[in-house]
Amino acid sequence: MRGWLLLLLGVAFADAAEPLRLPEVLASAQGRYPPLLIALIEQDIASGRLRQTEGAFDLGFALRAGVVPRGYYDGSTGDVSLEQRMPFWGANLFAGYRRSSGSLADYDKDRTQRDGEFRAGLRFNLLRDGFIDRPRAELLKARLDLGLVDPFVERQRLDITRAATRAYYAWAVAGFRVQVAREQLRVAEERAAGLTEQARKGMLAPIVVTDNERLIVSRQLMVTQSRRRWEAAALELSLFLRGPDDQPIVPPNDRLPAELPTTEAPAGLGDPLVLELAVERRPELRRIRLVRDKVEVDRKLADNATLPNLDLTVGITRSQGDGPYPDIRREETRAGLEMRIPLQRNEALGRRQAAEAELRRLDQDLLFVRDRIRVEVKDGWSALLAAREQLVLARRNVELSDTLVAAEQTRFRQGAGDLLALQLREQAVLEARFAELTSFADFFLALADYRAATAEDLR
Repeated sequence: MRGWLLLLLGVAFADAAEPLRLPEVLASAQGRYPPLLIALIEQDIASGRLRQTEGAFDLGFALRAGVVPRGYYDGSTGDVSLEQRMPFWGANLFAGYRRSSGSLADYDKDRTQRDGEFRAGLRFNLLRDGFIDRPRAELLKARLDLGLVDPFVERQRLDITRAATRAYYAWAVAGFRVQVAREQLRVAEERAAGLTEQARKGMLAPIVVTDNERLIVSRQLMVTQSRRRWEAAALELSLFLRGPDDQPIVPPNDRLPAELPTTEAPAGLGDPLVLELAVERRPELRRIRLVRDKVEVDRKLADNATLPNLDLTVGITRSQGDGPYPDIRREETRAGLEMRIPLQRNEALGRRQAAEAELRRLDQDLLFVRDRIRVEVKDGWSALLAAREQLVLARRNVELSDTLVAAEQTRFRQGAGDLLALQLREQAVLEARFAELTSFADFFLALADYRAATAEDLR
């Protein structure tokens, strides 16, 4: 940065506080900023919901008992079974053991031989609920929801980095503005003693002293206003700068850096390859693709609902012991086929129509987001180039204003100029230096926007 800022800020003392740098602010924001921590908690929530949907595939256990205490038959039955939903073809694997005692009717399906009966089998859905069913669809969508957390967190990181960067440079530039305002106040105050002495000797009209006092008051007002802006910027920055206890830290004034960093344009500015890489790197596109995958699951589930049910069941039973029922064989194998055809499928067809429309909407959204990202990156290029050009002109304006005020001060000391002309020159210097600081701020804010647009911090 220019030498006049070094002159204004002075050389730091050995025991001065370490200057606050942007990486320290960003590290604090990425590790302790509550909105980002909230975003990270979303991953735990999504993991919990995924585990919840996995519950549909939990191993099931059932226990059933029955007794006929009075009547023609006086038997009792007991049945224990396990059932496991499988992740393919809507299959259900089941196994169990049952045993009856006493006397049961021949038509009673629960009767067994003396030592009971083991059974096992498998049920398949050959058409409807074969390729996909609601439990598997919910599981797929829960996994996609877990994947959706990543682009959400990445978007939060980009926004937080951008906001923290803007807050940091707003604070730094506001601090430099205070230094500039105080320097101009010091010039007017140092001139006051000389003017008072000249007026006492009759070399100047007393009104000149009064005019300089008015100038001092106006510059004191400017210092107060600049200090208030700096305090507000420090409070805003404290949201991102946090201590070990996660409490905001208002940066003290002595942590203001001696100068702003160099204003170098990022590599690849204007490169079409950088543009396309930025498009693919942005988390918005991955979010839309994952949402589209979720809708695709809904569409497949709706297609599934239009199919008829064709369910195949295969099972085997093995009886233990002999008697008392001679019609029960030692081993039996059973197979069954059941078919149900929905005659009207309005609910399923309506869901499929809605899902297909949602897919078309997301396709259009994907195209528009691509276009919007390209526009944001190109606008970042334009903003950075304009900021660099503005900064060059602002620096030249400061140089010219410094030259003019130095010449006017010489003329005033020699008695060839007047205080009004000197005040105008000093005001021009003040405005030029403020404009240069504004140009610095514009450049770094444009740089923060550009890095967010290109998702540079996600590389």
